[in-house]
Amino acid sequence: MRLLTLAAAVALVTGPAAAQDYPSKTITIVVPAAAGGPTDTISRITALAMSKHLGGQQIVIENVGGAGGTLGTARVVRAAPDGYTLLIYHVGLSTAATLYRNLPYDTRQAFAPIGLITDAPMTIIARSDFPPSNLKDFVTYIKDRGVKTTMGNAGVGSAAHLCGMLFMSETKLNLTTVPYRGTGPVMNDLLGKQIDTSCDQATNTTGPILGKQVKAYAVTTKTRLKSLPDVPTADEAGLKGFELAVWHGLFAPKGTPPAVVQKLNAALQAALKDPDLVKRFNDISTDPMSQDRATPAAAERTLLSEIDRWAPIIKAAGQYAD
Repeated sequence: MRLLTLAAAVALVTGPAAAQDYPSKTITIVVPAAAGGPTDTISRITALAMSKHLGGQQIVIENVGGAGGTLGTARVVRAAPDGYTLLIYHVGLSTAATLYRNLPYDTRQAFAPIGLITDAPMTIIARSDFPPSNLKDFVTYIKDRGVKTTMGNAGVGSAAHLCGMLFMSETKLNLTTVPYRGTGPVMNDLLGKQIDTSCDQATNTTGPILGKQVKAYAVTTKTRLKSLPDVPTADEAGLKGFELAVWHGLFAPKGTPPAVVQKLNAALQAALKDPDLVKRFNDISTDPMSQDRATPAAAERTLLSEIDRWAPIIKAAGQYAD
């Protein structure tokens, strides 16, 4: 009993002290996706801005792709809960809870959420010579002609995969999904006219759309994007009520001291108001998360509610992974 009391006393002394000194060494943010993709880009911009507000402490990005983001996520779950190994990921963190039957962690219990970073809009695009001229014609073209149409995505659990599932669920279309190992190969094959369509984050598609290298049918937001003013919303294009924004959030392993989480959240809040971050986010067709959603509580609510939102869609599609 005396040993337990002594241990508890030591924890009370060292815990706040450690938090007060935090950060005293390099922080690693794990991105469970390939370098160069939209999540990686958002993470690097965020890390650079947060570093300014953590005394200039270095933050490095570690890309740990594979298994729909679950490998990198598991790496963070297993890490020491000291604030030096963090995770930036998107809605795939929630959908993995249903997509993967044998996850090595419990998504609902494994994290200490820090805050949401951004909602990245999606775009429904096609190869530049795909015959339909708009989204309504796209749906009719496939339904009436029974044309076999391929839709590329960045692998099971990717934002493009989720958007494709939701699109097929809403339109009752049966497209042939083609999984790749990242968004780069998907875009390459769209440009090369090897596949027909995709639904990907605007952070990845704005350049090719503006360059008329791909055909854009819709954005999945309530209003048109400033960077793509000529592209209608899905609602305007005839797919009523179709909205999807891919949230990205910052998470620490469960058990991270609350004082450390608070410091990280303060740095995130400051970073999201940083003029350099705001400009760079705008350049890739996204906006910083509002301050009321860039909180631990909001991140936790979103993570849990998105598990419930996507579970029936995934089950109906029957698209699981081991």
